[in-house]
Amino acid sequence: MNFVLDVPSALEYARRHELHALVIERGGDRIAEEYGIGFEGDAPHPLYSGTKSFWGVAALYARDDGLLTLDEPVAETIVQWRDDPWKRRVTIQMLLSLTAGFGFGGLGASVPSYERALGMPLRDEPGTRFTYGGIALQVFGAVIARKLASRGTTPHEYLQRTVLEPAGVQIASWRALPDGTRTLPTGASLRSIDWLAYGRFVLQHRALLAPCFIGTTVNFRYGLGWWLGASGAPTDLAYASGAAGQALYLVPSLDLAIVHFAKSSSYRHDAFLKRLFRQA
Repeated sequence: MNFVLDVPSALEYARRHELHALVIERGGDRIAEEYGIGFEGDAPHPLYSGTKSFWGVAALYARDDGLLTLDEPVAETIVQWRDDPWKRRVTIQMLLSLTAGFGFGGLGASVPSYERALGMPLRDEPGTRFTYGGIALQVFGAVIARKLASRGTTPHEYLQRTVLEPAGVQIASWRALPDGTRTLPTGASLRSIDWLAYGRFVLQHRALLAPCFIGTTVNFRYGLGWWLGASGAPTDLAYASGAAGQALYLVPSLDLAIVHFAKSSSYRHDAFLKRLFRQA
């Protein structure tokens, strides 16, 4: 199926839903750029849960670095999980795909510390249910923090060195918890040009990062920190999503990267994408 971009229709929808920024690049060429009233183009913007999109990518670099495997049990690193009949079955991939069995929660102001996340009980049998939330990402943070301790670095420093610096991305700020650690499921703020640079990096390294874009048997529309597909859009669409309309849309087949910033309770990804993509 061939698609053409209806940028005016997509822009019109975005303007009606408290647009802060919309930047569209195709093949490295800027084809649309608009900022909402009162929002400066170079101003940092919170990603909210769009922050999750960093960690599946970081995990794959850590895999190639010999730090971990996606199918390894968390209990190999977290000793206290070995005696729990459910927790000892949880893998790193389950954490990143939000199928580990944790209940909803752990977002916004409720992001738990690593140690508190490790102590939280599972609500569901591992691998049987997708539940959106932030607890699993904090457990992943605890795991990789322990693996990195011998190198004298932190999960966020590792992300910076292996992914963000090569991508040319500058993080404006990242929320920290009272214990000094930074959050994983939410918390990053950056400029539109930096999130776009991250999108280009992911597109360029799509082969290496392919596991990020494979769904699970319990949710085929969610990979490792990325939502997959949308009605009426190209089948290889993937996107990072944050509250209030934050999005980084990627379409490898069209070499397309789109950043959307907003402050809206009514913005819907499917509605925007339906207006953007028209069948040729």
